[in-house]
Amino acid sequence: MNDARTETITGGRPAGAQTGPDPLGIYLNDHLAGSTAGLRLARRMATAHRATPFGAALARVASEIAEDRDALLELMRALGVPERKYKIAAGWAAEAAGRLKSNGRIMRRSALSTVIELETLRIGGAGKSAAWRTLLAVADRYDRLDQDRLDVLLERARRQAQELDELRITAARAVFCGADPT
Repeated sequence: MNDARTETITGGRPAGAQTGPDPLGIYLNDHLAGSTAGLRLARRMATAHRATPFGAALARVASEIAEDRDALLELMRALGVPERKYKIAAGWAAEAAGRLKSNGRIMRRSALSTVIELETLRIGGAGKSAAWRTLLAVADRYDRLDQDRLDVLLERARRQAQELDELRITAARAVFCGADPT
């Protein structure tokens, strides 16, 4: 990449120059906030769908998201990145606020809620995949980043995405074809 483009991407600083807060720490804490929101949503969905055909798959995905969040925290500790509690709280609040969306019903879940929540988990999973790929791209600069572990996490994120897509499509077909599986 030429120097002018690199300086544009890095805000006018030469690549590798750092002033102010640690960009990697900010990045990882932002992903921790997203992971917190995603885990809360996945657990809530797994509980809500426990007795449905989606129950086992959602329980498995929720468990894996918890493992992924733990892996992120371990990675942050290995890199000496402190957890920013306010970002964790923001993730918690974002998930709670997401419950306020209009779903066509006032007091209970609708099948549309399932579609939207599965889409939300899928979008969160795309962010998680992007984070693992980003860390793989810079792993040569950080000796505490385990490339093999990141590869495993990335592959699991891909499997989760596929499973969530299948669930989402099944739920969408049920909702938009008149059936209510919830």
